[in-house]
Amino acid sequence: MQTAHYNLKIQKRIAALSVLLFLVKAVAWYLTGSVAILTDAFESIVNVVAGFIGVYSLYVSAKPIDRDHPYGHGKAEFISAAIEGTMISIAGVIIIYEAVNNLLHPHELKKLDYGIILTAATALINYAAGYFCVRIGKKNNSLALISSGKHLQSDTWTTLGIVCGLILMLVTKLAWIDSVVAILFALFIIYTGYTILRSSVAGIMDEADMALLEKLVQTLNANRRPNWIDLHNLRIIKYGSRLHLDCHLTVPWYLNVHEAHREIDALSSLVKNEFGESVELFVHSDGCLDFSCRICTLADCTVRKHAFEKKIDWTMENILSNNKHRLNPDQ
Repeated sequence: MQTAHYNLKIQKRIAALSVLLFLVKAVAWYLTGSVAILTDAFESIVNVVAGFIGVYSLYVSAKPIDRDHPYGHGKAEFISAAIEGTMISIAGVIIIYEAVNNLLHPHELKKLDYGIILTAATALINYAAGYFCVRIGKKNNSLALISSGKHLQSDTWTTLGIVCGLILMLVTKLAWIDSVVAILFALFIIYTGYTILRSSVAGIMDEADMALLEKLVQTLNANRRPNWIDLHNLRIIKYGSRLHLDCHLTVPWYLNVHEAHREIDALSSLVKNEFGESVELFVHSDGCLDFSCRICTLADCTVRKHAFEKKIDWTMENILSNNKHRLNPDQ
């Protein structure tokens, strides 16, 4: 819950910063009359709208679990990211339209030096804020913060492209340069919007996060305990900044309930130390069967029925399987 409120606090600051940077770009456009700067300012309007959408989505996702939402409200972040990705892509298309129109109907610009300074300053601030936003979003598993940060960074490259166009125009007096550069970076904006939209759809559809699963498998292998004979049926679902994880853990059959629960607690502590307190872990314990002896590394087992043959490392393939008998060489 503290993580969700911190994410909301960061998103509010990003929204306020977006308003300030839009005003600076509007002043730069007013001074120069540059259509390129105007399109950049228009793209910043998307930042402002997306920022406040992000604030609302994080406010919703920060609400506690209730009867109607037993897994929390974190899915709101995916909806926010979907809207933001769509708006970014639309902004890219509009920028291309304005740039082409500027090519067909060029006009004289004024006070380009002031426009360059103001616009370049917004680019630097945007990138710093976007980098910070993405870093915090990845740390707290917040797609809303990550998408907002990527949006700010994509806006940075667009702004720098426009600054380069303005500098070239200032030197060469060729009015078409800024439009060409704006078109190239508008294509980059559209691609960024697509990637954000793709991530949000994946979250809404509960698509497996393979990178997250791979990291989890590596952590489990590196810290595996002797009583953890096997792990299978592993599932991870994202609910905004919250991760819901469930799996089946095979332990020696002779452990009592309390002993088995201690193994589950150890597994839970390991996962939370690696991925944070926002993880909800549900573990079903299975008792080992005869064939488990052949892959069990427990050295002091007094009821072993088969000689140990080899240790089976957990992989993406076998840890995701829902069949606890899959390692039985007799089947």
